[in-house]
Amino acid sequence: MLHTLRHSPWQCDMATLMRTLQEGDDLLLLSDGVTAAVVGSHYLDLLLAAPITVHALQEDVDARGLSGQISNRIVLVSYTDFVSLTVKHTAQIAW
Repeated sequence: MLHTLRHSPWQCDMATLMRTLQEGDDLLLLSDGVTAAVVGSHYLDLLLAAPITVHALQEDVDARGLSGQISNRIVLVSYTDFVSLTVKHTAQIAW
């Protein structure tokens, strides 16, 4: 399943999101959701402990001036990569 997080993790039910994640899922951080990927964030630690791949939309990271603060364990993706993730996963959920 593809999960997309477009809201700040401080304004989202992250506990429910974390319980919903399954092994092999992908999570795409976009809009304010990219703040979850900042090094030292409690939310980053939670996401990296999950059996998923975490992606962040490069344009949203750049737009928020966070390029140098995003964990190197997060896969930065383009809009083309975003489309590829939607093709890969027939089921999606937006947070």
